Amino acid sequence: MTMPRTFQSPADLKAVIDRAAAQLSTQPDVVERDMSAVLKQAPNDPRALLIFASARRRQGDAEAARKILEPLARAYPGAANTAYELGAARAALGERQAAIHTLRHAVSLNPDHAEAWRALGDQLFLDGDAAGAETAFGQATRASVHDPRLKPAAQALFDGDVATAEAQLRAHLARSPNDAAALNMLAIAFGRQGRHDDAEILLADALKLNPGFDAARFNYATALFQQQKAPEALPQIEALLAKAPNDAAYRNLLAAILALLGEHERVNTIYEALLAEFPAQPRVWLNYAYALRTVGRRDEAIEAYKRCLDLAPELGEAYLGLANLKVATFADTDIAAMRERLAQPGLSPQEQGPLYYALGKALEDAGDYSAAFENYARGAAIQKAATPYDPDEVTAFAHRSIKLFTPAFFQSHPGGAPIDDPIFILGLPRSGSTLIEQILASHSAVEGTMELPDIGLLARRLGRSEKDAPPPRYPDVLADVDAARLQEMGEAFIAATRVHRKLGRRFFIDKMPNNFHHIGLIRLILPRAKIIDARRHPLGACFSTFKQHFAQGQSFSYDLVDLGRYYRDYVELLRHFDNVLPGHIHRVIYEDMVEDTEAVVRRLLDYCGLPFEDGCLKFYENDRAVRTVSSEQVRKPIFRSGLEQWMRFEPWLEPLKAALGPALEQWRG
Repeated sequence: MTMPRTFQSPADLKAVIDRAAAQLSTQPDVVERDMSAVLKQAPNDPRALLIFASARRRQGDAEAARKILEPLARAYPGAANTAYELGAARAALGERQAAIHTLRHAVSLNPDHAEAWRALGDQLFLDGDAAGAETAFGQATRASVHDPRLKPAAQALFDGDVATAEAQLRAHLARSPNDAAALNMLAIAFGRQGRHDDAEILLADALKLNPGFDAARFNYATALFQQQKAPEALPQIEALLAKAPNDAAYRNLLAAILALLGEHERVNTIYEALLAEFPAQPRVWLNYAYALRTVGRRDEAIEAYKRCLDLAPELGEAYLGLANLKVATFADTDIAAMRERLAQPGLSPQEQGPLYYALGKALEDAGDYSAAFENYARGAAIQKAATPYDPDEVTAFAHRSIKLFTPAFFQSHPGGAPIDDPIFILGLPRSGSTLIEQILASHSAVEGTMELPDIGLLARRLGRSEKDAPPPRYPDVLADVDAARLQEMGEAFIAATRVHRKLGRRFFIDKMPNNFHHIGLIRLILPRAKIIDARRHPLGACFSTFKQHFAQGQSFSYDLVDLGRYYRDYVELLRHFDNVLPGHIHRVIYEDMVEDTEAVVRRLLDYCGLPFEDGCLKFYENDRAVRTVSSEQVRKPIFRSGLEQWMRFEPWLEPLKAALGPALEQWRG
């Protein structure tokens, strides 16, 4: 477009400026040329000056923009857009504190200025103010909702009133089912409730309606990641990075997704690059510490955790990370710091929980078992309040499985994929499953992967394949699945998990402990797969689980009575499969492994059809990545002390003993 040198009327001038404002984000070079022509005729027009300065900034000349914007901001101190542009220019010039001050002024003038909130969040993130950045980004999300019908729900989401937001959004979508913005907001509400599978469905619909909706795509990638659907999440985040390769949030999520895919070198490279740019950001140090721990770089992980705490002494997750290393001893100053932090008013349950668990570990190491248990129990109570769990539902599921999976049932369902690649290790957490995995993964024919979500996701899909109506359809729905479909599901599992197999070995391990609920499904779709039950004394297994802060997926573990019932259901279900499928499941007792490692390892290898290799007894020399909290323990020879840890807490375990019932004595099977 060629601009005239003069304008016939103020209306013509205004039309050109309006058009330039609309083009600013996509054609800043064109806008700069057009505004140059405008300013020749109207050199003091404040809007033309503002747009011209913004165009210069967007083309990389932040200094030229600032020279225009500083006098403009003094002349118009109440102009939010001018304050925003000046803040953005100062940010581009690296003047972080000045930028933060100016951007705070911008949002005070216009609390609905989404771009200013987002820019403020970026600067606070750079400054290491994680809480302030999170608040600013939340405000940006709220302010980016322009539909007045959705603003009350956006405000409710920002205020943390998820129930109100959900009700308002459901009512709106009943009237406007194809509103992508409302679908995205409802997905956010679901995500805050841990309903990531429901969020995934809504976000997929939102992206069908609006493929360019980047915020929804980021939320979609996040929902997939939260369900450990890393292969599906990866192309979503890569599409966003193609548009914004330097976006810190996108890169951070990419690293987390790659960690699930076992791309640990790439993960560490991403975090190191982020830390070079954001050295004051404690949560990046925290994520880097997790990544270092996974690959066995223990000393560097400890330093990263400490760097995190130097920047954010209140961050309980860093203390918890050190506690989970099992090798770091907390000093009296650390204990005092955690207690001081917990005593501060206004601490959220999400902040308190990790601190209680970490303080419990520190006090246990110090020999104060009463105080340690008290802190473990407080942390568990916080987790229980935030994590819905119905023990009756779990017991009912076990009984439905026992009723369904009879010898006659398996004889009438001989299908499945004739593939023997997978070795499933299942049971309760903290029962030696990581140790068994490390031993097997030290064999030349076996690759260790991680706790794969695929069997659980398949079970969930099967449960949803029929209309929701009591009684629940899974596992009963399996009675109606034919041999061809069973084979298809088995082959689909092998295909979906191939991304985790990096070494080309004959066999691979899926170490998801919760898969014991799905033994019947595994047997139907992969009848030649090996299944190993990792079992430990109920008081040892349950208490070790009780004092562990899990990221997700173990909602039964935050109450001693729930734990006892869960263990009892587990023993009953496994006893049933021992009878129905004799010899199909191999049991490894953790205590036996400690007492006579070689004999247990030889029996384990025999069951798997593998020749004995000395490397399986030197499993602690294996430098493979290990993602679980047992990562440091399996990098050392087996030690006896873990067998007796629960005994120090026996005075407080009576509710657990009562809930275990006969399983307390009959746990070996």
